[in-house]
Amino acid sequence: MDFPERLTTGYRNFLTTRLPEEQHRFKDLASRGQKPEIMVIGCCDSRVSPEVVFDAAPGELFVARNVANLVPPYSPDGAARAVSASLEFAVQALRVKHIVVLGHAQCGGIAAHANNIEPLSPGDFIGNWMKLIEPAVQKMPRRAHDESERDYLTRLEKASVVLTLENLMTFPCVNILVGRGKLKLHGAYFGVAEGDLLVYDKEQNKFVPVAKAEHAAALAAPRF
Repeated sequence: MDFPERLTTGYRNFLTTRLPEEQHRFKDLASRGQKPEIMVIGCCDSRVSPEVVFDAAPGELFVARNVANLVPPYSPDGAARAVSASLEFAVQALRVKHIVVLGHAQCGGIAAHANNIEPLSPGDFIGNWMKLIEPAVQKMPRRAHDESERDYLTRLEKASVVLTLENLMTFPCVNILVGRGKLKLHGAYFGVAEGDLLVYDKEQNKFVPVAKAEHAAALAAPRF
């Protein structure tokens, strides 16, 4: 059997650590089904796991991940659309109360689109998918001569989160529930290197830190 040894090892650790502690929770979830209140739309990037970032237990988050945490505008054209299907299921079947769009630093898909580099190529899936961020590019101020590439990409990563929030509102099921106050949309941005989390403040039109004091304390804590 050619199953990855890393996964077998991880599963053995799960059996000796988490399962004994959470077995009751797993049985409860199996019998009554899932009822998460929060959907997280995140990136496929292996460095940004919503369950890890938010220290979530099984059953707490309904997570949909794709390249660059994007959601296409509402388009019921009969095509198979995994992101739209996940969204519809979360909103209409699970009746989540919150949707969080979680962007992050050093996003490979956004960097590739901005610089027109690999893994993009004409006609491939990634290239066509990343074209979804073009409206965000068009709305942003152009890159200044004295602006670093990293600063520009950070602006684009955050702008794509805001664009996804706008695209979510094109879905009737989302728009109606947001209007009724039964569903709330949130934007967030995770710094991979430092582990900081910012959330989008619509009134200020900017991302602001969460748990700033705790984050500073965590960075200052001694490493053994």
